[in-house]
Amino acid sequence: MSNEEKQLTKDEIKRRKLEAKAEAEMNDLLRERRQKLEALQAQGKDPFDVYKVERSHTSEQIRDDYDNLEGKEVSVAGRLMSKRVHGKAGFSDIYDRYGKIQLYIKIDDVGEEKLKEYKTFDIGDLLSVKGKVFKTKTGEITLHITDFELVAKSLKPLPEKFHGLKDPDLKYRQRYVDLIINQDVRETFMKRTAIIKAIREFLDNKNYIEVETPILATIASGASARPFTTHHNALSLDMYLRIATELYLKRLIVGGFERVYEIGKDFRNEGIDVRHNPEFTMIELYEAYADYNDMMEITENMVAYACKKVNGTTKITYEGTEIDLTPPWRRITMVDAVKEYAGVDFSNVKTDEEARTIAKEKHVELKKELKDCTKGDILNALFEEYGEKNMIQPTFICDYPVEISPLTKKKRGNPEFTERFEGFIYGREICNAYSELNDPIVQKERFLQQLKERELGDDEAYMMDDDFINSLEIGMPPTGGMGMGIDRLVMFLTDSSSIRDVILFPTMKPAPSKEQ
Repeated sequence: MSNEEKQLTKDEIKRRKLEAKAEAEMNDLLRERRQKLEALQAQGKDPFDVYKVERSHTSEQIRDDYDNLEGKEVSVAGRLMSKRVHGKAGFSDIYDRYGKIQLYIKIDDVGEEKLKEYKTFDIGDLLSVKGKVFKTKTGEITLHITDFELVAKSLKPLPEKFHGLKDPDLKYRQRYVDLIINQDVRETFMKRTAIIKAIREFLDNKNYIEVETPILATIASGASARPFTTHHNALSLDMYLRIATELYLKRLIVGGFERVYEIGKDFRNEGIDVRHNPEFTMIELYEAYADYNDMMEITENMVAYACKKVNGTTKITYEGTEIDLTPPWRRITMVDAVKEYAGVDFSNVKTDEEARTIAKEKHVELKKELKDCTKGDILNALFEEYGEKNMIQPTFICDYPVEISPLTKKKRGNPEFTERFEGFIYGREICNAYSELNDPIVQKERFLQQLKERELGDDEAYMMDDDFINSLEIGMPPTGGMGMGIDRLVMFLTDSSSIRDVILFPTMKPAPSKEQ
């Protein structure tokens, strides 16, 4: 055995000893907490028998209204997060939804028995407290405790180094602990709620109607994506979890709703990385008698409105880069972007074969075999390879090839392209929008072409949706539509590097068992 192998063995033995010691200490702590609970139950003070807690104020209300509350008794509740009680007095901190409340307890106010009981409380316990509001000599707003009650016992201690390297995924698996320990995490999710509220406010003020459409469907439609499948027992029917809300919302446009939007979950059976989670939140909105130019204006103004509402400015810093979301955003066609960043002018490329030659020269990655790729496929691939990463400031990439835009109207004056745009920030796509195709004959032809793409191996190509075709045959007015990933937008507005940081319970593999 080499010296390196011997050292590895020694290190492994040391690691296992430390783990065994830590586990033994943890078992002691767990046993001690349960013993405390049993003692309380024997005294008729079972904290789990508490059904309701009356609170007069939150920590935020006390801070905001201190001048009026000074010297008055209030009642609060929260989780005990620190305790410094020795002898006959001491300080503690409890946290509620809005932050910290400092507590001061003294034997003269609560008596010897109550103080003794208070000292037995553990970090993580949940308390109801009555006390008088005052400021300490250091100026910190504090409650001078007059009475208290344990309202729930924490039977497991909170980890001291929750973001440690030992298990970096623990904060996602146990988000409830992450929220308790990390104030910045709580603020991120409070901000997420505020962003969604601001988006609703913006659209409601423009007379959009919020609706709900099915999550279970017999056809996975409205996007290029691989769906999740499930089975409906009563109907003996295989179904899909929706990958988009688009085609149902367009049905509502047909029905005369004219301006609709939905914020909801979509599901795509694809990879997981810092920008993708199989279950994610989308907003899609559609407006009758509008086109993709209107959608650009709505998109940039909606994002700026939400940012200003939650951050107080339309400028953000994301991963150290300052980004200005102030409208109007830059607009550039895909052809011009490829010309600028890849050095290829597709306005001079006339045939699919010419485009395939360029693809070979550029060694561009394609989603299907080169012989099956069209000029439009290759143009899009070149943009993804060379253009996307340069879209740092908010940019609309406009006029996508018709081959990759099966739900979009052709570009006025140039039928090789469509009136479609995608919005990019920091090199990442955040939205997709069209002048919606409303010709049922052309739409059916596009769906049939997509079926051929599926036969060629593209399992993300669109499925045929006969009922949607039927709705178009009833008649859909000219319409503009846009879809945006809420999670990605929240990432930018909260400076979060991973989508897992803005989804409360991201999709994870089950934690390995202790026996493994």
